[in-house]
Amino acid sequence: MKLVSFIQNGESKYGALMPEQEVAVLSDVFGSEFPALKNVIRQPDFIGMCQNMIGNSQHVSLESVELLPPIPDSEKIICVGLNYHDHREETGHAPTTKPTLFSRFSDSQCAHGKPILLPECSSELDFEAELAAIIGQPVERHVEEATALTHVAGYSCYNDGSIRDWQTHSTQFLPGKNFKNTGGFGPCLVTKNEIPDPQNLMIECRLNGETVQKANTSQMIHSLAQIISYISQFTTLNSGDVIVSGTPGGVGFARKPPLFMKVGDLVEVEIEYVGLLKNQIAAA
Repeated sequence: MKLVSFIQNGESKYGALMPEQEVAVLSDVFGSEFPALKNVIRQPDFIGMCQNMIGNSQHVSLESVELLPPIPDSEKIICVGLNYHDHREETGHAPTTKPTLFSRFSDSQCAHGKPILLPECSSELDFEAELAAIIGQPVERHVEEATALTHVAGYSCYNDGSIRDWQTHSTQFLPGKNFKNTGGFGPCLVTKNEIPDPQNLMIECRLNGETVQKANTSQMIHSLAQIISYISQFTTLNSGDVIVSGTPGGVGFARKPPLFMKVGDLVEVEIEYVGLLKNQIAAA
C-alpha cells in the first residue's frame, strides 16, 4: 500500500494511492480519532485498517490534490552521514564504528513535484539519494537490533539536498542540511509489507536524466536495524519519525570538477519497490 499526505481544498489530509492516478481520502473516514497519517501508522494493524476503509472513502484524482511530504509533521528527522563505503572514501573521512548522525527540521523538506530551493547565499546545492524509513509503533529505549525493523511502518525516497559550503563551516552538518525546502521526501510511504528486504534495494539518482549515483542498500556500513537500535540507546522514536539512512558515492562536491545542482535542473531519486521522487531546482 502507498500512503500519501496532501492538501485538498486548503485542508491537510492523507490517503491511499489507487490505480488510475486516484487517491482514496482516508482522513475523512477516520476523522478526529486519527487526524494525521502519523497517528494511523502507530496502530499495529494500520495496513488492514486502511485497506478496510478504502471502500468507504471518497476517491479523487491525484491531479486535484497538492502532495506533501509523506509525513509532513515528524517530531524527529534523524539522518545518517557517511554510511556507504564509497561515499566515505570519496569524502576522505576515516572509518567509524558508530553511525554519524545529524538532524533535519520538517520545514527543510519538500514534497515530490515541488521545487528544491537554491538559496541566494550559495551555489553549492548537492544531491544525495537516500532510503528513508518511517517509524510506526514507537521505539522505546534500548531496542534490540533483531526487533528494530518491526517498528518501521514503511519506506520512502529521500534527497538529502545539501548546501555544501554551509555544511563545512564547522565540524557540525546542521546548517548545510536545514535550508528551507532543500530535502526532497516522497512521493509516498510504501508500507513495509511491499518491501522484500530494505537492505537489498537498488538506489539511483539522476540529474537531468544522467545517472550520478547508483548502488544497492546492501552496501550500507550500518544497516537500518543497527541504526534504529543505536538511536534508541539515547532517545525514543515516535510514530512518524523519519530515519534517513545515508547516501552512496557519486555526490557532486566530491567530483572533479564539482557538480552542483542549478536552477532549472531536474533531480530524480529512484529506489526499487519504493518509487520515484522528482524535484526541479528553483531559486529561493
